[in-house]
Amino acid sequence: VQLQASGGGLAQAGGSLRLSCAASGRTFSNYAMGWFRQAPGKEREFVAWISRGGGSTNYEDSVKGRFTISRDNAKNTVYLQMNSLKPEDMANYYCAATSMWGGRYYSKDYNYWGQGTQVTVSS
Repeated sequence: VQLQASGGGLAQAGGSLRLSCAASGRTFSNYAMGWFRQAPGKEREFVAWISRGGGSTNYEDSVKGRFTISRDNAKNTVYLQMNSLKPEDMANYYCAATSMWGGRYYSKDYNYWGQGTQVTVSS
């Protein structure tokens, strides 16, 4: 499956951005989806996960209550709504697809990756 992330940009601290990730090539609903991020000099880290049908989600602790992952299987798209942005949220954000049942928190759990979209937060 091919993944194309978009929606990154510059936001002020306390502001919001909405990332999108459009999928093509395979049946989107066969894949659980995740968002990861990587800041300069740091390892890629898990941000959020959503199940195939969208009924279950998981979040990294620092984004709980601020970020919301959702998906529209009719549009083959997964979203990450980011509110109350903080300078520490600044990173390159990646969407990823996994066919694995149970895996969600680690990069190795995912089969396919998008190209990343940069999020910059000014304080």
